[in-house]
Amino acid sequence: MDHHAPVWVDRHQAGLALAECMQDCAGARADTCLVALPRGGVAVAAAMAQRLDLPLLTWSVRKIVEPSRPELALGAVAGEGVVLWRHEPGDPAWSMLPQAQDWLLNAQEELERRHRLFDGPDLSRLFNHHLIVVDDGIATGMTVLAALQSLRLARPSLLTLAVPVMDRSLEETMRLHVDRLEVLRLVDHLSAVGLWYERFDQLSDRDVLNLLRSQGAPGDRPAPLGSASPG
Repeated sequence: MDHHAPVWVDRHQAGLALAECMQDCAGARADTCLVALPRGGVAVAAAMAQRLDLPLLTWSVRKIVEPSRPELALGAVAGEGVVLWRHEPGDPAWSMLPQAQDWLLNAQEELERRHRLFDGPDLSRLFNHHLIVVDDGIATGMTVLAALQSLRLARPSLLTLAVPVMDRSLEETMRLHVDRLEVLRLVDHLSAVGLWYERFDQLSDRDVLNLLRSQGAPGDRPAPLGSASPG
């Protein structure tokens, strides 16, 4: 159990604090963009986009869950066919259970729905760019790792992960998957990301779309994404 006062009022304030740590990335550079993980990561990244003057887009990920226990992440899916299953001592091999393919299909369908709804980019449009991946916090790391693995397929010039709070036990693993890691608070035994915020409302699809539109993303704001592809 985490015993502390909240550090940030909301995701917007946390995003502004992250932006202060990343002033070296400021400016609408043609090769740099913020890649928010919906839904919560979009609110953090929207504040960063305003402060750093960087384009904002989304990259959808989705937990694999057993419908009767949606709070337990058995794995995660991301674009380009990336699938991760959680394996810990004492856990069953989730991917081998008879129901696993149904759970995986449910996650993939929701992933595709969000990708279309939030106008996620084709991977080829991210080729050779500096991608700054943003979420509102990391407790288990399943969805973030899936996102990083799929985005790495774009062969980014740099892959950065920026989050307000993360479980300390994940630091070494995350550093293996990125070129730069920015975390405002490393926490021992992080039980719930929301405890670090005064307000941690669940965002709806409409909330995400409004945040993207407020940045002029993806239509009005100049995008950094070129036409080059990894081939």
